[in-house]
Amino acid sequence: MLQRIQTVFLILVVLFMAGVLFFNIWVGETAEGYANFTPFYLEINAGESANTELINSPYLIIAVLAIASATLALIEITKFRNRLLMIKLGALNSLVMAATVVLMVLFSNNIGESYQVTNSQYGISLFLPVAAMLCNLLANRFIRRDEKLVRSADRLR
Repeated sequence: MLQRIQTVFLILVVLFMAGVLFFNIWVGETAEGYANFTPFYLEINAGESANTELINSPYLIIAVLAIASATLALIEITKFRNRLLMIKLGALNSLVMAATVVLMVLFSNNIGESYQVTNSQYGISLFLPVAAMLCNLLANRFIRRDEKLVRSADRLR
């Protein structure tokens, strides 16, 4: 049902995980230029005279996990008649979002060490999955509350 509060939280999950795809995860300054880490690639600029190098081999998994998480939340919204399946999909979605955050942190730390980054900062894309996890947690809580209410109403019959 689209008027339920858990649907609002699940739509927020979709928006947050889609937002991960559009912002930087990490930006740092190297000795020669800068490094820009996004969910799709790592951009290394070695200075004004050199060309920019784009590396996307292991980093594309973050974008795949973010898209998978948003898709799971959309599927969870459409399964409003089966609350137990919604709870299971919510738990799976929490695992996918946690894997996304862990990979973001591991990759950004690895990049910082391998390119001798002096000044770096995390972008908003690192914090959006955490907000999505909180919204997913709240959605699961309200789904469980609805399931408990339906079960108690069945007992009265």
